[in-house]
Amino acid sequence: MSLESMAERTAELFARCFGHAPRWIVAAPGRVNVIGEHTDYNDGFVLPMAIERYTVIAGDRNDSREVTLHSVTTGETATFNVREPLTRGEPSWSNYVRGVVAGFQQRPIKVPGFDAVIASTVPFGGGLSSSAALEVATATLLEAITGEKLEPIEKALLCQKAEHEFAGVPCGIMDQFTSILARENHALLLDCRSRTTIPVAMTDPSITVLMINTNVRHKLADGEYAKRRSQCQTAASALKVPFLRDASAKALKAGRSKMEPIAFRRARHVISENERTREAAWAIQAADWATVGRLMYASHDSLRDDYEVSCQELDVMVDLAKPIRGVFGARMTGGGFGGCTINLVAVEAVGEFTQTIRNGYAQATGKKSGVFICSAADGAERVQ
Repeated sequence: MSLESMAERTAELFARCFGHAPRWIVAAPGRVNVIGEHTDYNDGFVLPMAIERYTVIAGDRNDSREVTLHSVTTGETATFNVREPLTRGEPSWSNYVRGVVAGFQQRPIKVPGFDAVIASTVPFGGGLSSSAALEVATATLLEAITGEKLEPIEKALLCQKAEHEFAGVPCGIMDQFTSILARENHALLLDCRSRTTIPVAMTDPSITVLMINTNVRHKLADGEYAKRRSQCQTAASALKVPFLRDASAKALKAGRSKMEPIAFRRARHVISENERTREAAWAIQAADWATVGRLMYASHDSLRDDYEVSCQELDVMVDLAKPIRGVFGARMTGGGFGGCTINLVAVEAVGEFTQTIRNGYAQATGKKSGVFICSAADGAERVQ
């Protein structure tokens, strides 16, 4: 569904729910990470791009200090009052909105009550950052409601803080930065320390990016994400560096005896993934797709073996892709434990690839998969 169609449908539903047309419609994209997984909270490098899958919110102020949210995805309605500082509440998805509203409450402005309808085509739990899309869309709506425009980095950090404090996920900055700063037809090489980006053109007409959803949902708030972040910090301390971004493969090898084997493996992934990410950015600019593909496969192997965030379904997807003619590379993308794989495929091979993956995955797992083409999209915008 196009963004225009989504906006129209969300506006129609808002009118049915609240009896009048919305004053504002905003949209924020999901993202796919081409390469650079679990490096952002280690102050490293990532190479994401926004995708043409969106969270759209239609909204308007109301005369009270109460917020009413209706989710098209869940069919649930959430309400909360903004007279007092917000805390976490139910339903759980509303915490992404609550956290962003709380961030605005901490600024020297009055946050009014508002009504909103939320729709999304970003798969939930698919590793495509549905949470950040909801946070960024909420912040974009609140900019319209309050008339206060935030600087992009300030806005991203506010949304990241919302996820930390209200969703309980200690995420890095990649998802929110991408949803805000992304450029059409480009990936972003993001330095998570300096918060600077280099646009990397994704315009070769002979290549396409295909996403395959395993339809296995992951849960990053169940402790696994936080556990790995802690293990990375333990490894960095053993190597006497602030973050693993500051460590080299040589230093890791020399310091191996100073840490537990699990911390060593986590560090080996992060250090090698930073190198792969930078190399992949230069290879994309040179249209060296064979090198990009090799780096993607190496990334998946590292995530599977050293970081241990893959799963059977993701591994099956990558193994099925490897022998298909015209496939350059494949890897899991996102936090892990399910979700999607990203695949770099020659345009003429898309048909064969899609059929082979769907049939092979169903035979191997008994599950259906979802395949869709990704084009690099712009960041969040006010549609109306």
